Amino acid sequence: MGRRARHRRVGLGIPGCLMGAPTLAEIREWPATVGVPDAAKAMGVSKSHLYELIRKGEAPVRTLPLGSSRHRVVTASLIQLLDAA
Repeated sequence: MGRRARHRRVGLGIPGCLMGAPTLAEIREWPATVGVPDAAKAMGVSKSHLYELIRKGEAPVRTLPLGSSRHRVVTASLIQLLDAA
């Protein structure tokens, strides 16, 4: 039959994550925690840079560890950071 189109999944389906940096109003509607890639996009940094800051304990946002290598970013702390900027 026909070929299935391949789509690169960006973000977690969170509004504002498909077309560039989300607005603060969009971020305020996000769930309580988000993945590092979505948070990094909102902050205007690469996900590898944010992962490095988390690893060093220097992330400017609150994170929740999920096992030894996965993390979630607390949306409220992301909003506070962006609101102060």
